[in-house]
Amino acid sequence: MTADRRRRTLAGRMRRAEPVVAAADAHPEQEDPFAEIRQAAQAEAVRELGQELSEGDVPEEELHEQVTKAVDLALAEAGTPLSSTDRARLVREITHNILGYGPIEPFLADPEVTEVMVNNHHTVYVERRGLIEETEVRFGSERHLLQVIDRIVAQTGRRIDESSPMVDARLPDGSRVNAIIPPLAITGPSLTIRKFSRDPLTMDDLVAFGSLSHQAAAFLEACVEGKLNVLISGGTGTGKTTLLNVLSSFIPERERIITIEDAAELRLAQRHVISLEARPANIEGKGAITIRDLVRNALRMRPDRIVVGECRGGEAVDMLQAMNTGHDGSLTTIHANSPRDALARTETLVLTAGFDLPLKAIRDQVASAFDLIIQVNRLVDGRRRITHITEVGRMEGEVITLQDLFVASFVDEAGGEQVTSKMVHTGIRPGFVEKLEQHGVTLPKGLFGETSGKVDVLRRGKERRSA
Repeated sequence: MTADRRRRTLAGRMRRAEPVVAAADAHPEQEDPFAEIRQAAQAEAVRELGQELSEGDVPEEELHEQVTKAVDLALAEAGTPLSSTDRARLVREITHNILGYGPIEPFLADPEVTEVMVNNHHTVYVERRGLIEETEVRFGSERHLLQVIDRIVAQTGRRIDESSPMVDARLPDGSRVNAIIPPLAITGPSLTIRKFSRDPLTMDDLVAFGSLSHQAAAFLEACVEGKLNVLISGGTGTGKTTLLNVLSSFIPERERIITIEDAAELRLAQRHVISLEARPANIEGKGAITIRDLVRNALRMRPDRIVVGECRGGEAVDMLQAMNTGHDGSLTTIHANSPRDALARTETLVLTAGFDLPLKAIRDQVASAFDLIIQVNRLVDGRRRITHITEVGRMEGEVITLQDLFVASFVDEAGGEQVTSKMVHTGIRPGFVEKLEQHGVTLPKGLFGETSGKVDVLRRGKERRSA
């Protein structure tokens, strides 16, 4: 194709191209002057690179370079004068549309962004440092957003359409993805991506962030090494899975670990780890493998530790059975607003599993299964904090006894504009000290003292693990 003919073809496509923005009366203040040229140049680049884009064995860097050249050529042939800044921006945006996830690509690459929330094609929010903020980014049209959703879902081996308008999956890097489209989503396709941290946080990071104290960190490290059964409780987005990953890193290398999750997020550094992931039903409604199925199967795999990403259904029964039949040191999370609520929700999950048991019998099982509850909350300023480390006692009448070992005290500063928290020991010595000693873990005498010597306590814990 000659240059003149290519230019005429491109000009024709620009005239016929559908507007990238919604109707003019919807968002007139956000009209994009480059919408038509962007769409026409992208179409030309895709046509030129049709063969390369269809070949899966082309290196990503090479493909990216070819796309950039094709976009440059298409923009040059359009004959529209552009500044170098606008030209570079268009090349970047079109490349993201062709190879990546469109306008949200920069947010996925930004380490400060922890969640991307696309309400519809012209409304995008992100979460930074625990706070949600609206962005100026938008998709060209509802069709453009659907194309990006299709691209994301295709990577997971799933599909989304009117017959299956909802998908919950994960990206290759582990980030969790939820997409829902019409007719379920009334205002248009919606996409939510909870990003997966490239560098898993450590306990030292949590201490540096102020999520908990040195003293509490050393105590939790000893509890995991001493094979206590731990339940992490908290609301959505409070950092339960992050804390679970941190605590799991304290499991000794010699032990066989089996992790079970809906979407695989845990990344353990130990060598003897088997990761299992639930599978949803196919388009025919068959082939689903639930968390409960995986927990049952894990019991036949000779585990030393079972780590369940979240108990939200009948798997709570099997988790309690595992903890009560010799699988000490298991860890899991649950959605609840307080340690007491966590126990109540566990009881509810057991009842919803279809077991017609007296409430006292269920509570006996819960009390004997869990040793420790860690409550995680998100403060009003967006920061995540461990607010309670609570020991689970035995039954007294019809009630499970709880006693707080560490609690976070809240202080309002600068007239309530800033909220800080400091975790302090309540002065209560836990009743499971003997259980820890049976597994070869002795709590240092200075652990429940003042903050002096706190670094030494953590250092001794690290030396104990390496040994």
